[in-house]
Amino acid sequence: QVQLVESGGGLVQPGGSLRLSCAASGSIFSFIGMGWYRQAPGKQRDLVATITSGGSTYYADSVKGRFTISRDNAKNTLYLQMNNLKPPDTAVYYCNAMISTGWSKEGNYWGQGTQVTVSS
Repeated sequence: QVQLVESGGGLVQPGGSLRLSCAASGSIFSFIGMGWYRQAPGKQRDLVATITSGGSTYYADSVKGRFTISRDNAKNTLYLQMNNLKPPDTAVYYCNAMISTGWSKEGNYWGQGTQVTVSS
């Protein structure tokens, strides 16, 4: 009953920027927390950044100072602003949300993923 739809991936040169978006829809009572993950083929899916319902943020060491996670509550949308991109950032990026769908009910949801490629 809840879906996450991602957009904004693409091919960029080293040093370039991209902004990823993840729009949530469905039977949403409230958001508990949201985050971004990334995964390269044959590799583990790693946490990139998270944001809580209160606005607290966390970043992996590899992206600190370059990426910014944010949300637009009115649009039920999560964002990841990625600046000074580097080839090691190349991966499929996934949004994730812990959502309350009713009283004493919650679930963990994933987007379909969007490809980010950093190459000259």
